[in-house]
Amino acid sequence: MDVLAEPAGVAEQKIALCAFILGGSHEAAAAALAAAERLGVDGLDYCSQTMGLGDVAVMERAADWVGLPFVASLPPASQSSADHLALAQLAERRAIRTETSGTERTYFAARLDELIALRERAPIARAKGIVLTTRRALRSALVAANSLALLAEARQSLVRHWPQASASLDLSRPLRIGFVALLLASVGFTALAPLLARPVLLVFLVVVIVAPALLRLLATLQRHPDPAPDPPLSDAALPRYTILAPLRDEAAMVPQLIGALGALDYPAEKLEILVLVESKSPETVAAVAALAADARIELLVIPAGAPQTKPKALDYALPLVTGAHVVVFDAEDIPDRDQLRRAASRFAAHPELDCLQAELVVDNGAENWLTALFAGEYAGLFGLLLPYLARHGLPLPLGGTSNHFRTAALRALGGWDAFNVTEDADLGVRLARRRLGTGTLRSATAEEAPIRLSAWMRQRTRWIKGWMQTFLVHNRHPRAFLRDIGWRGFLFFQLYVGSLIVSSLIHTVFALSLSLEIARHGLGWLRLGDGWDALYLLVLVIGYGGAFGLALRGLKRQGQIELAAYQLLLPVYWLLHAVAALRAAVELLVRPYFWSKTRHGETRMVRVHRP
Repeated sequence: MDVLAEPAGVAEQKIALCAFILGGSHEAAAAALAAAERLGVDGLDYCSQTMGLGDVAVMERAADWVGLPFVASLPPASQSSADHLALAQLAERRAIRTETSGTERTYFAARLDELIALRERAPIARAKGIVLTTRRALRSALVAANSLALLAEARQSLVRHWPQASASLDLSRPLRIGFVALLLASVGFTALAPLLARPVLLVFLVVVIVAPALLRLLATLQRHPDPAPDPPLSDAALPRYTILAPLRDEAAMVPQLIGALGALDYPAEKLEILVLVESKSPETVAAVAALAADARIELLVIPAGAPQTKPKALDYALPLVTGAHVVVFDAEDIPDRDQLRRAASRFAAHPELDCLQAELVVDNGAENWLTALFAGEYAGLFGLLLPYLARHGLPLPLGGTSNHFRTAALRALGGWDAFNVTEDADLGVRLARRRLGTGTLRSATAEEAPIRLSAWMRQRTRWIKGWMQTFLVHNRHPRAFLRDIGWRGFLFFQLYVGSLIVSSLIHTVFALSLSLEIARHGLGWLRLGDGWDALYLLVLVIGYGGAFGLALRGLKRQGQIELAAYQLLLPVYWLLHAVAALRAAVELLVRPYFWSKTRHGETRMVRVHRP
């Protein structure tokens, strides 16, 4: 209902308050309130965001009009003994009661209509100790008062929701030792089988190398990888959206991140940006605080405590999310300006979808051979393979960024696994186990590939270790896993995630043994063989061919075909993967929850905001 259609007394008071806040005429105030009504937002938010006054100035003027005291920051409150129900309601709370030196006060972040009611009872409100404040100041006080409970929830939420899907419970030392022993045994079998059991080796290679390669070829040959566009929502129909941006030791990346998020095309009154920074990163905390002048952006400092992982930071923030949808962006991300609009429109058009993975595009692929291979890998994975998997209803191994969720579905899943160092892959499996719809989004986020081999190796070691964690956790109770995900999903998980772990090792040993044979016997080696060697060579060609074809078409689709020649170095790239897999196996044994942080901002190329 338009504000002008309300009862005359209420409508006039709203206009009077808005005029007082804006310092303008009643006509201008009425126009602002009508615009806020059409957009579906509170008039105070409209004055703060669209009119550019800021939340402190708006509420301070509103308090003066109402006749109540105002504070821009709240005094420290004691740690609350909030239970899980209270934490679940934390995002919607707009009041907190404190007692200081025997004096009780209630700090209230009021809405416009509540201010009208308060003015009529201002003497009573003053007597009861009601003090007006901003939503941001109130949230800061609520977080401080509940930080211990939020930290405990971040560690234990998944355990409470789904104990058999948590890496904190199901990664016992005997299980990890047994897995690594089996992994090394499979490598040894690959090396010795040509001398002992050639038919068995061939079957093994078909499962580990050929099947995933054929899946990549099918994704390469699909005719229409991009989802059809959805009808765009109007500004009034757009829901509230929350961005979570976790940072650690990335002060240098803060200006770029703030610029990229500030450039997003989404109604400011409906956008919430929470920048999550570990307390052990004081430089990053200071950098965000210095630049977070945008009223949409709030700094949330994550208390120190094990595990020191990105998913723990995300879980800490999840109870505070007020958006109907939530998305994760990393420090180096530069998303398309309309990505949130596209995601909201896709969610609205497809109620069966609970998660969307946007396309990750490497924008520094031309920097060197390593970044070119990384770009080809991403182009094939996010541009072709994931849309193919989504179309056929198979589990999606999500990327660690630019994944959009319905907030209610994410909370029902228990959020992220704070102890899994590749939390995105695990979350994709849990979405599939709960039969929640996962799709892809035809919108890109520019990513920065590591330019140094040491940085790439640390990042890939963590990824593979996380895949190992995910593989072990979900296979720990195979009957329940099979019942949840179904035969198709179960077989896909074993083949695809299993191959991500072991294929580089198997492929490298296999390729090296064939290379030694060729070096010893020359090109006449195949003619001297008994047919098995030709089949083994075919396996090798199919394995490389699937990855090469996927990367090539992905790069062409993205307009980066100039990087195609670098993809001939895939055998070298897979050799690096094998080294990372061995490092991951060692880390799985000695420090399974260690998060090796990837440094960003090292590229020498100029990165620009996407159109």
